[in-house]
Amino acid sequence: MPELYLQSSPHIGTPVRTPLLMGHVLIALTPVTVFGVVLYGLPALGVIAVSIAAAAGGEALFRGVTRQENRTRDLSAVVTGLLLALVLPPATPLWMTCLGALFAVTAAKEFFGGLGANVFNPALSGRAFLLMSFPASITRWTMPAGTGAAPGVLEAADALSAASAGETVLSLDAISGATPLGILKMGGTAADLGRQFAASGLAGSASYPSILKTLFIGNHAGTIGESSILLIVAGCFYLLITKVIDWRAPAAMTASAFVLSLILGMDPVIAILGGGLVFGAVFMATDYTTAPLTAAGKIIFGAGAGIITILIRKWGSYPEGVTYGILIMNAVTPFLNRLIQKKYGYVKSPRSSMPLGAVK
Repeated sequence: MPELYLQSSPHIGTPVRTPLLMGHVLIALTPVTVFGVVLYGLPALGVIAVSIAAAAGGEALFRGVTRQENRTRDLSAVVTGLLLALVLPPATPLWMTCLGALFAVTAAKEFFGGLGANVFNPALSGRAFLLMSFPASITRWTMPAGTGAAPGVLEAADALSAASAGETVLSLDAISGATPLGILKMGGTAADLGRQFAASGLAGSASYPSILKTLFIGNHAGTIGESSILLIVAGCFYLLITKVIDWRAPAAMTASAFVLSLILGMDPVIAILGGGLVFGAVFMATDYTTAPLTAAGKIIFGAGAGIITILIRKWGSYPEGVTYGILIMNAVTPFLNRLIQKKYGYVKSPRSSMPLGAVK
């Protein structure tokens, strides 16, 4: 099979061979993947396995039917399947997971011309498709294994009905499986979140430092791979060291989300640690195909994604907004590439550096 290259790396200025790039991404994703399986057990492992198999198989089948070259060995479909699985709840039905993975690799990638031609991030497109089609199933959360709370899954609607109209005293049995951002969206405060963590055995106490520790480690309800900020940051450092990603988009997305949360009266630290923002900033906003080419474009892209994420969290129907924040900025990427163009082959004229009045 001929070598397949993505656009030039922003670090080394040379084309990046796709299997090598995807291999690095898979290595960076391994810690959060293992942590998700340990946290949620066999259901999480099933979602991961089905998503990867459906993405790889769906791409191969599509390209076979359309008589195109099979690109399974470039590992892009495997990465798409894994990324999709990691942004899904562990209780997602397997048939639904398969449907989302097929949508991601066909409708979001192959229909646009395949790898390198797609406009929107395939994994996030798959999640958005599932969230719009099956909102009840994509908002069912599982408590981590080994906690003091009752096992099982919880639907967001059930959790919402548990919140009182007064001081927002949340019922442990009804809310224990909700995500941190879900609790806050229902009217809860950081103190409510701390009490739920402590009562569920997820934190040693209800103090604010204990809350942040739990959020940073990731031992709480959420999607399979987005909860552990510690392991996501470790993966980020690996990708930066290996020069696979650029720091600008993740930094701009995180900074803009922090500042806007502060302006809107939200807890900016919990806004960063409590949801999928860090995961999205590291693994989605840095996608070579759907992110801008230039340094300035990456900063604008990341800042826009962070701002949209917080606006959705504040006034939208869902407690999370990373998916739509990045997808909306994906649509803006072609315009950023035109407005802020990277000049190739430009050499400064020697005449412009000559002293005034000098004769050549």
